[in-house]
Amino acid sequence: MDTALAPNAAMPVAAVATGEAATTVTYRERLAQMPMRSKVMMGAGLAVLAAAVLAITLWSSQGDFRPLFTGLSDKDGGAVIAQLQQMNVPYRNEPGGIISVPAAQVYDLRMKLAAAGLPKGGTVGFELMDKSSIGQTQFNERLNFQRGLEGELTRTITALADVADARVHLALPQQNGFFREQQKPSASVMLTLRPGHVLGRDQVAGIVHLVSSSVPELNPKAVSVLDQTGALLSTNPDASANGLDQQQLLYKQQVEATTTKRIYELLEPVVGHDNLRATVSADLDFNQVESTAEEYKPNQGQGNAPAVRSQQTNESTNATPQLPTGVPGAATNQPPVPATAPVNGASAPLQTAGGGNGTQSSRRDATTNYELDKMVRVTRNSVGTVRRLNAAVVINQRQVTDPKTGKTSSEPLPQAEIDKITALVQETMGFNAQRGDSLKIISAPFVSDKVDVPDLPVWKQPWVLDLVRASAVPLALVAVALIAVFGMVRPAMRTLNPPEAEATETAEELHAIVGGDEALPGAEGGALDGGNVHGLPMLEGPSENATQMLQRARLMAKSNPIAVANIMRNWMTGEEI
Repeated sequence: MDTALAPNAAMPVAAVATGEAATTVTYRERLAQMPMRSKVMMGAGLAVLAAAVLAITLWSSQGDFRPLFTGLSDKDGGAVIAQLQQMNVPYRNEPGGIISVPAAQVYDLRMKLAAAGLPKGGTVGFELMDKSSIGQTQFNERLNFQRGLEGELTRTITALADVADARVHLALPQQNGFFREQQKPSASVMLTLRPGHVLGRDQVAGIVHLVSSSVPELNPKAVSVLDQTGALLSTNPDASANGLDQQQLLYKQQVEATTTKRIYELLEPVVGHDNLRATVSADLDFNQVESTAEEYKPNQGQGNAPAVRSQQTNESTNATPQLPTGVPGAATNQPPVPATAPVNGASAPLQTAGGGNGTQSSRRDATTNYELDKMVRVTRNSVGTVRRLNAAVVINQRQVTDPKTGKTSSEPLPQAEIDKITALVQETMGFNAQRGDSLKIISAPFVSDKVDVPDLPVWKQPWVLDLVRASAVPLALVAVALIAVFGMVRPAMRTLNPPEAEATETAEELHAIVGGDEALPGAEGGALDGGNVHGLPMLEGPSENATQMLQRARLMAKSNPIAVANIMRNWMTGEEI
């Protein structure tokens, strides 16, 4: 077969196949002609790249998880997880009863789980009363009512922001028909507070009021509130006489803090912000004393004349008549002569006519009542009065710089200035020497602890370390992907589909070797005959020039076998390049 070699170094290298089918066949041929090492490298690179992309996707999706429920019990958590698995929703189970789901599905999942009755919660309320059996006894009804009331109170208390969990125990004694023998109910509340949260006195009082108002005839004093450490949070208003209760202690601290604040606000503009230390101790009187007094004094009235309230006079006279004596007759039968009183009012014994043996007695009583003033005085001493205040103030010494030497030294405040400061502090704290208040102000040097802050480089700064920790994983995955692309996949693709410029250079080199200026000696002693079969010359004998050309052609074929094979195929098919 006589085919034209048509090697021409000046001609550009064109694509072999122009159609889609030809391109597919050429790609398969090139893939089949790839060395096994390139195939393995390309497959491994693609696998590493896919793994890196998958890891980056999974890692980026982890930041979108938000808590769906917190503080779930094991039973409720298991039920919620089972429901999420049925719904094919990704989740994360974290310590503390926290279940997290993708942020975009949090609210929808809460609605769907609520419709399914999840989470049910560890406590039950008045829904116990919805299910009643025919043979239920009165004791079971009372027990279910008590359980339902405890559950409702637990749910209400748990709704507080600072309370993670709560348990309520009610003691409801059975009432009888005798009012005097009836026992009063009582309650105990166990609180589990969230980490770092503390209930204030008003909040504890609110819980006590809530429980006492929910149970009939429950006295707030019979409600006890404890935290998870066993500390009693509720206090009895009639508590101990030996020490201060919580309210009294809080009031004492407020008095001391208010007085200390006044001292700081007065002296800080004078001596400086960090040049003052003050403390105040208050002795308060919380004793409740009540006294009642009644005072009487004569009411003299106007003109120093006593005012008569009432006057009573009683006068009585007893007389015994004369008994008749002598010989009966007309003279003796006559009535006695009536008694006569003396004109001048002299107290003379009354006598009867014809008397000699008659007796007579008289009595006169006079009672006069005068008006008197009556004063009833009730005195209640105020609770929490200040009995004594003790205050101590320390002022830092002044820093004085010598103008000659430039050295800085500390000097105490003059006594005259300390006296002025003492007078100011006495006025602001309400100093009272009669009740025993004391105040001491001194000037002393403050010792400051020097903290050597190391000058950390930028790469050791905390924010830099946090940034590195947060970005280490994605950067590592991106680095692995780049290594897989540029170190494994790209070199293999180069051998599969060499660049056009490289193919052109290879074709020009091969033309120069086999058919250029340095033609190989043929059978007729001339240059390479373009009409020879297969376009290959017949060598007469060993030649140094021909040997060098063959070595160059072999090296070119080893370094870029696909390009050389394409050129040879074009030569054999007779297509132009």
